[in-house]
Amino acid sequence: MNIAVVGLGNAGLPLASVIADCGFEVIGVDIDMERCERINRGINPIPEEAGLDDLIERYGGKSLRATPRYEDAKGCKSFIVIVPLLIDEGHNPDFNILEEAFRSIGKILKKGDLVVLETTVPPTTTETMIRGWLEEESGLQLGDFYLAHSPERIMTGYSISRLREFPKIVGGADEESGRLAFDLYRKFIPNLQRVTSSRVAEFVKIVEGCYRDVNIALANEILKISEELNIDFNEAREYANHDYCHIHLPSTGVGGHCIPVYPWFLINEMEKREKFGFVELQRCSRKINDEMVGYWAERIVLKALKIDRPLSQIKICLRGITYRKGVKELYHSRNLALARVLARKGLQVGVYDELFSEEEIESLSLRFMDPEDADVVFDCFELRFS
Repeated sequence: MNIAVVGLGNAGLPLASVIADCGFEVIGVDIDMERCERINRGINPIPEEAGLDDLIERYGGKSLRATPRYEDAKGCKSFIVIVPLLIDEGHNPDFNILEEAFRSIGKILKKGDLVVLETTVPPTTTETMIRGWLEEESGLQLGDFYLAHSPERIMTGYSISRLREFPKIVGGADEESGRLAFDLYRKFIPNLQRVTSSRVAEFVKIVEGCYRDVNIALANEILKISEELNIDFNEAREYANHDYCHIHLPSTGVGGHCIPVYPWFLINEMEKREKFGFVELQRCSRKINDEMVGYWAERIVLKALKIDRPLSQIKICLRGITYRKGVKELYHSRNLALARVLARKGLQVGVYDELFSEEEIESLSLRFMDPEDADVVFDCFELRFS
């Protein structure tokens, strides 16, 4: 059986590799031609992903073939799609990338084919928009082809182990689609659960992100209170956590493609329905987490003011500008936002990140700074000064 995986990014490439490792022939489709060429040469374009080097070296260009052309996947019977869904400045999802992918699949879709979406989307997207694009382009109707949703549940850097160990769910746009998708996925996903519909599958992933966002906001709020009361947050957290209480770690905010995005799917939908009171907690959590940049900027300036020199002469270094330690991604990075807020204040702020070269940092219009040359060093991941 040939399986097509559309989108060979941080989520799609590990999935395609795990499928190949289970004995399938995989056609990976990605618009990045250079990435496709590297994969076909057995070179891993995501070196920070544990275990992926070996899989790409073993299967790249062999049972895992990457291509920028959808036509190369027309012989496949199953299509798994995991391309980005971004949000605009108004927090509304931009479906352009998804629409282009599904309309391209629709052009090569055959009777009996199965299509599964893994991108996290607002509830009902699979059964409405995705179905519509496929039907319009293919001339087929649901029932001639099959459609399901199985949201990715990986963590970048640990994707291979997550795919092999962490529970994954699948739900169909109709009963038969759900059954067929479950039968396919259980051939390469050991811990698989089937839910009643694609709508439920979509919702499960979104509420996971909302849970994390709300609890990180709580941790950030408790941190600020503990600082005001001169209480050691970490000590209090250690003894507060038990089987019935789990206080998350505080942060400079919440970044990445997932947690700061998903709550807006529900906030926007409820506000369209004028159910404003249904999403007060989620909107408040988003505000608390985004405002942590200002909180830490103030703390850093206060630390610098304790040095007996003019503030403009104090060298401040931020360690870590990615949205998460060990992941070379900057999307919605609050650490990067913190660096830029301090720079706009006219301070001598520089950044250091072990994943970025000096040239890469300067290409972001930031100043590179060795922590040893700084007067104040703030570790954005550990939330501590050194």
